[in-house]
Amino acid sequence: MRRGAVRGINLYMIRHVRFDKKQRVIDELARRIETGQLGSGKILPGEHQLAEEFDVSRGTLREALSELKRRNYIATQAGVGSVVTYDGIALDQQAGWARALAGSGASIATEVLELCRVERPELTARFGHEAFVSVVRRRRGADGSLVSLERSVIPAVDGLENLPDSGLLFDSLTASLAACGYVGDHGDQWIGAEPLSDADALLLDRAPGSIFLKALRTTFDRDKRFMEQVESLLDPVHFRLHLNFGDAQ
Repeated sequence: MRRGAVRGINLYMIRHVRFDKKQRVIDELARRIETGQLGSGKILPGEHQLAEEFDVSRGTLREALSELKRRNYIATQAGVGSVVTYDGIALDQQAGWARALAGSGASIATEVLELCRVERPELTARFGHEAFVSVVRRRRGADGSLVSLERSVIPAVDGLENLPDSGLLFDSLTASLAACGYVGDHGDQWIGAEPLSDADALLLDRAPGSIFLKALRTTFDRDKRFMEQVESLLDPVHFRLHLNFGDAQ
């Protein structure tokens, strides 16, 4: 009897501790949402990151997220993933558009239009650098037509400030960044569509107002240092956004 009673007390204590941990996660995430720290449309960090932050198991975290969903604090969509394709070839965007296109086997020619130092007050406010290097490139497909225009901005530090004088290493921005100690690790990307401005239409040899996909990608390295922000205008005849959702049956 005594042993059974001890086991019963321990089981109660374990359940109570688990409930307290779950409630702590629920209360804190609800507070962040209510105070605007997690705004509408924002994506929650991954389960692994949240579980580490709150020092709880994945099971406890998922129970907390389920409760937040029940209370309409969050919405989830299981199994969502998306890729961008070029002429039907999936592009691995982990290392950026340039390497993705090169690795796809697609016949692409790149032309550098601008390589110079610039000031970007809005990026200075976000990342703290006083000066940046601007790299503007456009790319042609196998038929010679222009398929994309890219404006990259990188910090003018750690040797990158010399690129306007020395040029890109192997004509590659990725190689130039890596040579100065910057290797992409994580970031985010937004993709939409908008009409071309007169200036961009001229650079892409298209009629003003032509609709192009627009991607804005921000990349950081393993040390969480800002390394690149690139705005890409992509010809929708060649580029597509492909979405998988739900669980495969």
